Amino acid sequence: MDQNSEVIKAARALGRAIQADERYTEYHAQRAKNDEDLELNGLLGKLSILQTSYQNESEKETPDQERLEKWDEDFRRIYGEIMLNANMRAYGEKKQALDDLMSYIMNLITLCVNGEDPETAEPKPRTEGSCTGSCSTCGGCG
Repeated sequence: MDQNSEVIKAARALGRAIQADERYTEYHAQRAKNDEDLELNGLLGKLSILQTSYQNESEKETPDQERLEKWDEDFRRIYGEIMLNANMRAYGEKKQALDDLMSYIMNLITLCVNGEDPETAEPKPRTEGSCTGSCSTCGGCG
């Protein structure tokens, strides 16, 4: 791959522009806040332990159903607490904004690769149940 081609240069410029965008900077700032949130990290740690315990138990030849039910109940409770955490809610909002930007950019590039005019191509607005961001499950853009 020619690292000096105009396309590669444009991709690097796009990368710099994305990193300068407020959605990118706000997302990364919120990730840092989450990393510093001791309560949130404690809950995430408990959730991880529950997941591992549940998985190990469920893989046994005769898993203890009472344990599995208790861990499932604990998992749901802790997950609920995590999702009520102000930093986690803010993180979800910032992540969604960045994901929306990236989805728009990828859809715009796809339209251009498929021959649409780069000056006028406009991806269709995202609707509920539309693009998940995973091309492996996609029925096609446009």
